[in-house]
Amino acid sequence: MKPDTVYFFGTCLIDLIYPQAGVSAVQLLQREGVKVIYPPAQTCCGQPAWNSGYRDEARKVARAQIKLFSKAIPIVIPSGSCAGMMKTHYPELFKHEADEAEALNLASRVYELTEFLVDVLKVQLEDLGEPVAVAVHTSCSARREMGVADKIEQLLGQLSQVQVKEQAYKAECCGFGGTFAVKEPEISAAMVADKTQHIRATGATQLVSQDCGCLLNISGAFAYQAKQEGKPAPKAQHIAEFLWERTQVTAQEMKP
Repeated sequence: MKPDTVYFFGTCLIDLIYPQAGVSAVQLLQREGVKVIYPPAQTCCGQPAWNSGYRDEARKVARAQIKLFSKAIPIVIPSGSCAGMMKTHYPELFKHEADEAEALNLASRVYELTEFLVDVLKVQLEDLGEPVAVAVHTSCSARREMGVADKIEQLLGQLSQVQVKEQAYKAECCGFGGTFAVKEPEISAAMVADKTQHIRATGATQLVSQDCGCLLNISGAFAYQAKQEGKPAPKAQHIAEFLWERTQVTAQEMKP
C-alpha cells in the first residue's frame, strides 16, 4: 500500500544552493498523490560533525531530528548522503543509549528520493522532453550505504528521449566527501579531475545525480575547466529537477 503522507527532509545544500531540486522533489511526490510535510524546524542531519569525529555534536543534531520527525510515516530525502547518515549512523550514535529505540525507528522510515519513487510509489514516467544524452553520477553514500545506485537509471530508463551514457569508473568517488574536500583539497581536486574527464569522454551533454554535494563539486570543476581551457561543460542537475522538467504536467492533470 502506497503511503499517503511523508516527511520531507530538505538537506542543507538544497536549502542554501539548490532550492529548485527540493521544489521539484516535492512536486514529484505530490503528483503521485502524496501529502508532503516539511517541518520548518529541521536542520542539518549532523553528517559534517560525524565525519569530522565530533560525535557529541553530531548526537545533539541527530537527537533534534529524531524528535522532530517522530510520526510513523516515511522520511523522504533527496540525498543519498543525508539519507545514509540518518539510516546508518543515527543508530550507531545512540547504540546502548536511551534514544537508541527512537533512532532505530527513524532509520527504518528513511528513504532516498529515487528509492522511494521506484520501490514504493512505483512511478511511471512519460518523457515530454527533447532527445538528450545523459551521464549519471551516483554518490558513494547512495551506492554503498543506501544501496540505491540502480534507481536513477531505472527512472531514466522510462524516458524515451533520454540516452544514458556509461562512463568509465562510474563507481569512483567525485572527491567531494563533505569536509574531505576542505581537509584534503589537492587529493579532492585530482579525484574530481578524473571524474570530469570520464564524464566528458561519454559525450553526454547533461549530468544528473541524486546528491547536491557531488553536483557542487563536479559542476565547480566543469566551470573552472571551461574558464581555464575553454572546454564546454555538461549541464549538471539534481535528478529531481531533471525528472520534473521532462515530465511535468499542469496542475489540473495532477492526481487528486
